[in-house]
Amino acid sequence: MEADWDEVGRIGLPPPGVRAIATPVSAMAFDTRQELFWAGNEYGRITSFCGPELQKYTSFRAHPSSEGPVKQILLHERGVVSVASRSVHMSLRRGLAQWHIIHDDMRDMRCMSYTSRGPTEILVAGCQSTMYKIDIDKGRILEEIPTDDHYTMMKRSHFICAATSTGSVNILDPSTFKPLKTWKAHTAWINDMDAQNNFLVTCGFSPRQQQNYMLDPLANVFDLKNLVQLPPIPFHAGAAFVRMHPRMSTTSVVASQSGQMQVVDLMNPNTVNLRQANVSTYITALELAPSGEALALADGECSIHLWGSPAKIHFAEFSNPTEFDDSSAPPPSVDWTDETPLNNIGMPYYREQLLSAWPSHLNFEVGNLPPKVDSETLISMTPADFGGYASNPRKMRRNQVQDTRAASNVGAPLVAPKFLSEKAREAGTQDIDRRMSDVADVLGDASLSGITKAEVPVMYRNVEIKYSKFGVDDFDFRYYNKTNYSGLETHIANSYINSLLQLMKFTPLVRSLALHHAATDCLTEVCLLCELGFLFDMLEKAGGQNCQATNFLKNFSSIPKAGLMGLLEENAPSSSLTGMIQTANRFLLEQISSDSRTISPSSSQLDKTLATAALSNIHCIHCRNETVRPGGSYVTELTYMSKSLPRGSQTSFSQILKKSVESEQQTRGWCDKCRRYQQLSTKKTIQNIPFVLMMNVAANTIEAKQLWSTPGWLPREIGIIVEAGQFFCYEGEDLRLRLLGGHHYITVYELVGMVADINSGEHQKSHLVSIIDGKSIDHLAILLVHVIPVSRFSDPPQNQAQWHLFNDFLVRSVTQEEALRFEPSWKLPSILTFQAKQISSTVDDSWKDSLDTSLLQHHQAREGRLLSAQSEAPGPGTLVAIDAEFVALQQEEIEIKADGTRVTIRPSRLGLARVSVLRGGGIDENVPFIDDYIATNEPVVDYLTAFSGIRAGDLDPKQSRHNLVPLKVAYKKLWLLLNLGCVFVGHGLPKDFRTINVHVPRAQVLDTFDLFYIKSRQRRLSLRFLAWFLLKEDIQMETHDSIEDARTALRLYRKYEEFLDAGILEAMLNDIYAKGREVGYKAPSAHKLEGTSTGGRDTPPILQESTSSRPSTPIRKGVGIGGAQGAPTLTPGKGAYFASPLR
Repeated sequence: MEADWDEVGRIGLPPPGVRAIATPVSAMAFDTRQELFWAGNEYGRITSFCGPELQKYTSFRAHPSSEGPVKQILLHERGVVSVASRSVHMSLRRGLAQWHIIHDDMRDMRCMSYTSRGPTEILVAGCQSTMYKIDIDKGRILEEIPTDDHYTMMKRSHFICAATSTGSVNILDPSTFKPLKTWKAHTAWINDMDAQNNFLVTCGFSPRQQQNYMLDPLANVFDLKNLVQLPPIPFHAGAAFVRMHPRMSTTSVVASQSGQMQVVDLMNPNTVNLRQANVSTYITALELAPSGEALALADGECSIHLWGSPAKIHFAEFSNPTEFDDSSAPPPSVDWTDETPLNNIGMPYYREQLLSAWPSHLNFEVGNLPPKVDSETLISMTPADFGGYASNPRKMRRNQVQDTRAASNVGAPLVAPKFLSEKAREAGTQDIDRRMSDVADVLGDASLSGITKAEVPVMYRNVEIKYSKFGVDDFDFRYYNKTNYSGLETHIANSYINSLLQLMKFTPLVRSLALHHAATDCLTEVCLLCELGFLFDMLEKAGGQNCQATNFLKNFSSIPKAGLMGLLEENAPSSSLTGMIQTANRFLLEQISSDSRTISPSSSQLDKTLATAALSNIHCIHCRNETVRPGGSYVTELTYMSKSLPRGSQTSFSQILKKSVESEQQTRGWCDKCRRYQQLSTKKTIQNIPFVLMMNVAANTIEAKQLWSTPGWLPREIGIIVEAGQFFCYEGEDLRLRLLGGHHYITVYELVGMVADINSGEHQKSHLVSIIDGKSIDHLAILLVHVIPVSRFSDPPQNQAQWHLFNDFLVRSVTQEEALRFEPSWKLPSILTFQAKQISSTVDDSWKDSLDTSLLQHHQAREGRLLSAQSEAPGPGTLVAIDAEFVALQQEEIEIKADGTRVTIRPSRLGLARVSVLRGGGIDENVPFIDDYIATNEPVVDYLTAFSGIRAGDLDPKQSRHNLVPLKVAYKKLWLLLNLGCVFVGHGLPKDFRTINVHVPRAQVLDTFDLFYIKSRQRRLSLRFLAWFLLKEDIQMETHDSIEDARTALRLYRKYEEFLDAGILEAMLNDIYAKGREVGYKAPSAHKLEGTSTGGRDTPPILQESTSSRPSTPIRKGVGIGGAQGAPTLTPGKGAYFASPLR
């Protein structure tokens, strides 16, 4: 430290926020390669300063603020490495993150050092029992190393010097990280240390009288070459910090907390150079630059002091130029005011013509795209080493070339309707209904014309959801579906299964099994059978409104086996949909069979319904040894005959089915008798057939497609006889004769429906639809008679069965002739379902009487009390208040067109984060009995804290202090309340129910969003405004709370009842809207309404200043949970004719 050294700069560490208080420096370091100085604060943020002027260079958050301060900063040629208590981070000097390592065992990380491998590897340790060896280049943990000591700091010289929490220093081998020597440097703990060449110098604390700890007046020295202690350096002011000079091997700088600095030679301690830093508080850290020409101090006032020689100061010994951003020329200043015409401000001037203005006569199409190979040619192709070959179909003349660039209009998708918000601005409702009827007629005409034409009818083509700024709720789904049967939306991943789900839903036995299982106490987190039951119940209750299989598809996608089988669209973008849906059919049936056994392991009901019982006879052709094994299956794979038949004859469907069930295969396998692989023959012996036959019937050959294209080839009914291990199948006239004969017990099966693959054209992807027999639908329609008037069902033509097409959310009735007609070019079946005729009309709804409600007595709310099973059992008409909060699991995907308009490709995906349900009546009215936070394994992209009140960590089982439950548990509680007949009170419930993925009939919803609404005003009122005006309360001041919102909605409903009973509802609504116009329909932050202050959370009178002129409001309590004992009696209103219709 030369004579001209002095403080050359001082700067405060920037605070963590705009209005935040400054924080002290927790770690700092000089850059070894550039003129940069780095400092970390207590909130995980790292800031760099450039040059002696300490000009701010970069600032970035390296660690979450929850992890506390940055412990150490280590410089690397590629960037900056930092460590906090639970993570290690590396960023470029420009601030871009390179990697971030988090480990479950990282609890209290403190320090790090380079290993023997130099700058490619670091050792990270702390006050814990595990150290980590990390590869800097790859950003991953190479090894976890156990240790018995807790380390607080590390320095690297010939060895790794690691200070322990007990005041000792372990000299570690830089390769094996084993202690070579342990030196007790201080009796309490080490405050600072540094190692350079052959010397290690430490400063620390020792206990003094009255059990106080003080800094030792000595800086201890250790010889790293001989591993012995050297004489200490006296420092009477108390040695707190020390740094070795990087260029003078025996020189060190020792400093006290008061700012006294001493430059001393370790070999000659009597030679001392003293300096005093100008600090008003105390020093918290000291750092010496790699060049030895700069020194930095940090003090208790969150300031950084830079010392050095003004003429020589620099940081790095050999510094590289620091990279700065490209400076752009400032735009010219424009002198204008509010009255200046905008046309006076010039537009950008371009010297060259833009590509967007390129003349059309200079655009050329070069070359011709290769024509697409016909699918029939691909099927008949013979495989070879180089690929495959087939005969040339010669569809073009000699020297004639197909214009592949010509866009084909065949198979164009349906034109999306106008958004509901657009229709509301147009003419009256009568015109809109007329236009929808016209559209339905067009769809019907198009379907009829498709019978005789080869092109795809309109209603079979792809349907897409369009999104406006109001989201998916603004899409007019009724444009596509005017029936009472709900379709399924398509904007969810793996929604190709929608067609199979619809087919299963209209198979009565499958539906019954799923709903009975859902009504049990099954709490398996991933149970597809439960999810099927929830989905089927939602589709029935929706009564024609669109639904989405969000929860089912989420659980389906989370099963690892589904991914391994190629059933996820993201893993199989180019796979055939027919192959995927047939594999999904096998997988789902096996999975729901496994799920059913979680409740009844010995139950065989599902096997009787879906499984074909059979034995596989395996015969060795070489030694004649025969082995019998179980060979049952849930799906029958249709195998088509490849041999040509005599001219004029054709294989029937029943013959194909018999051959497929009793299939005999030749395979090569292991023979136990021969003890080697031999040619084996496998044949099935049928023992029993299920009530429901699920068949995979993909037609991949020309012969199979010709069979399906034959009119009437698929029978409506088949008869099956199983006798002595033999399988017999009949159809048509043969079936009728067998039934008249009565010699055998024959089971008659009728066709329920099918899944068909639709190829809409060359310019569209193929998709799947389901076609359901109207008879199966009519059997389930009786369940909807209490929800939707039967008169809305269209009357089918006489002597003609009515079928229905389910093309995702497009649902249309079709004739039997159209449903059973197949076109090889665009419509082929993938899955068929037959069900035993004698039980087809059975719709078992007894599950509603056997609901297991024990789940409602689990998981007590923190602010409430569980339901009493004896006195608070919910039932039909029971009022409950509900509110839910959500977090964003996926951001929306948008596309910006050339004209600058934004088009939403896929909306943001929300997930349920919290749901609260309160008692709606009785002595415990407003008391919660459900307040569940939902644990999630999916990454949350936005907690939406301002609207949900959910913060980071609330949904993490390792950090949350809340009552965390799986999504299924929270969902099933709501599902039980729904099916018990409870009436839900809330504000804006339809959107909440949609996101939760449940449909609640209108008769079970009391929404204050609709109750306090005047249709002619075209303005909805927020919960906060209604609470401010009617309840004299301020809610949602900082964030939302579901208990508070649900309680407020319930109290607003009580106000609605009071206004209705008093006959002042219309007047009050007008007053509400009048006040809303005055304040912009927003609750003022300072609560004062017409001279009446709140004075608390109690609800004041309706209008205090005019109560004498208003009719008195009777006090009443509705039917709710907990109203058995001590509940107030109902005070009658103005009479039966004027009482509230919502009682």
